[in-house]
Amino acid sequence: MAQEIPTEARRFKQVREDLGKTQSEFAALLDAGSSTADIERGKKKITGRIVTELLRQWRVNPLWLYGNSYNKYLETSADTSPKIITMDSQERENMIMVPIKASAGYASNVQDTDWYNDLPAFHIPLPQYKEGSYRAFQVKGDSMLPVLLPQEWVMGRAVESLRMANDNRIHVVVTSDSVLVKKLRKTTSPQEVHLISLNRDYPVIEQPVADIKELWEVNSKLSFDLDVHQGEEAMITLKQGLDSLRAEIANIKKGAS
Repeated sequence: MAQEIPTEARRFKQVREDLGKTQSEFAALLDAGSSTADIERGKKKITGRIVTELLRQWRVNPLWLYGNSYNKYLETSADTSPKIITMDSQERENMIMVPIKASAGYASNVQDTDWYNDLPAFHIPLPQYKEGSYRAFQVKGDSMLPVLLPQEWVMGRAVESLRMANDNRIHVVVTSDSVLVKKLRKTTSPQEVHLISLNRDYPVIEQPVADIKELWEVNSKLSFDLDVHQGEEAMITLKQGLDSLRAEIANIKKGAS
């Protein structure tokens, strides 16, 4: 009868596969000999030093490793909720607007109450903005073309921690020195996320989670460009042509019946 593989061995293998490492590569990272094959087969116990390295390098939860927790990783992200909010005269939370010129200052003044007084703020009486905290940021540059144009405004809902962030959604990511509007993609490492531009001319940013101060998930935008762009116009023309073709085919079938 085949020996049952212990929970910690199976989960150890799962961590390695999630990281995309071979058994020899994983062993080298953990200083665990030439291969992790014997550990994964349950023939060799996981030492305390290996458990420590799993925790240190990838925040693997030791309780999860031994089957005593559902949380695979220990929470590494700090509180990413807004550090300061302002209220209007009716005690409703304002939507603070952060223009491009103020974005650098915003990143370094997220906890400065006085600094916020110089930013415009307003309230939107729509149900989409009823629950949660919202903030408006002006888009800088063309990295998010074609979805977001330079100088458009995006409205984002506050995200309390990275664990609560929706994967592959556009976010405003505030670090200690920048305000970035990017698609956020979680990685196998809880210590890092990828920030992706929709414009492929821009590289992927490997963003340390510990450096994220605030996080806002974009749910709408404010645009002042109402012209139909060339690509959109071509799509409209194509759709109209297909609709006309379908109508002609329908008439032919009706005449033949």
